[in-house]
Amino acid sequence: MLTCPHLRFLLFPIGYLTVNIEPLPPVVAGDAVTLKCNFKTDGRMREIVWYRVTDGGTIKQKIFTFDAMFSTNYSHMENYRKREDLVYQSTVRLPEVRISDNGPYECHVGIYDRATREKVVLASGNIFLNVMAPPTSIEVVAADMPAPFSRYQAQNFTLVCIVSGGKPAPMVYFKRDGEPIEAVPLSEPPAASSGPLQDSRPFRSLLHRDLDDTKMHRSLSLLDAENRGGRPYTERPARSLTPDPSTLFQPTTENVPETVVSREFPRWVHSNEPIYFLRHSHTPGSDGTVEVRALLTWTLNPQIDNEALFSCEVKHPALSMPMQAEVTLVAPKGPKIMMTPSRARVGDTVRILVHGFQNEVFPEPMFTWTRVGSRLLDGSTEFDGKELVLERVPAELNGSMYRCTAQNPLGSTDTHTRLIVFENPNIARGTEDSNGSASGPPGVRLTLVLALTVVLELT
Repeated sequence: MLTCPHLRFLLFPIGYLTVNIEPLPPVVAGDAVTLKCNFKTDGRMREIVWYRVTDGGTIKQKIFTFDAMFSTNYSHMENYRKREDLVYQSTVRLPEVRISDNGPYECHVGIYDRATREKVVLASGNIFLNVMAPPTSIEVVAADMPAPFSRYQAQNFTLVCIVSGGKPAPMVYFKRDGEPIEAVPLSEPPAASSGPLQDSRPFRSLLHRDLDDTKMHRSLSLLDAENRGGRPYTERPARSLTPDPSTLFQPTTENVPETVVSREFPRWVHSNEPIYFLRHSHTPGSDGTVEVRALLTWTLNPQIDNEALFSCEVKHPALSMPMQAEVTLVAPKGPKIMMTPSRARVGDTVRILVHGFQNEVFPEPMFTWTRVGSRLLDGSTEFDGKELVLERVPAELNGSMYRCTAQNPLGSTDTHTRLIVFENPNIARGTEDSNGSASGPPGVRLTLVLALTVVLELT
């Protein structure tokens, strides 16, 4: 009997086993994916087990098992003989891969020890399945809106492009009038009180959007009025309950003017292209996607920025072509006023609403209502909102005129409407108070006056 320690290996080799999983490029959510596990051995197969690994490797979820002891079905495997070795391939197909399928997978293979069927030789391979997802939505909004039109001070303006649902994070950039914008990257948002943004790079002129002579003359005339200490007619009065002495001798009525877009600009406005600043933020989602916000900030120039087309474009490896959303900066023009009821009577509640413009307006405008020559029904000087509500209108409001000022950072416009109040047959003439509510028949009021006169004479 031989006692060589290696004799058992020579007579009863245990066999060998090599396992590897074919690498896969990143796949797109919704596609069908096949994981392929190749293994080579000269022994008899015992089992194949596929695992999906989660929670950083602490949990392994079994997704497929083949046990040679209880199954003779080899339809899931392809085998062929090569150099006296048996090469096998086990496949797992994911018919519609999801983002949640992203992560590592393992293929474990076991063969019998050639010396004894009581021992099993094990080997494994692993792969990381990278599932991409294209963005599902893109939107361009204006930050800090609605905001007023600033005629005498430069103000910063920010467009925000919001891209959601992408994995990995997409690349987001802006264009103006179809041309890519060269922006200065920012890591932090500019301070609200920092004033106009500046950069050391030279300005590039926008020749196709230069000022015309008409705008220049109007701007110079405005400067002359400002230097003389006067107030141009387009400026909104200060919000104060104390009357301005200079306005005490002004007429209390006002003619209905045509709708005029206020487009007077002071000396700070220039005809050069502004310097743009770009900042990105990334917010991971619970499903593995990332929301990207790209913020484009510059010092607004209403003369050249009005009617400028800005587009936000997105590039992503799961997209065959860029994703895009666009907006056109437009000042409001020609508000359309609707009054209900169309025939108002004493005591009715009247609603005056702005329900549109002659053009598409962006960003969203803000609305301010005033009564020409007097205060509003509730005693206030103005009201902010899209709809003005006058409750229980009295007869005294017949013929009153109301001004609606619509404005956004690109410009402002005024429009007027006159309120006509008809008699209400359900309310006798002269029986409504200043709020439009009935106060009793005239005889009752006369009796009270007479009684008061008698008491005064007796005392």
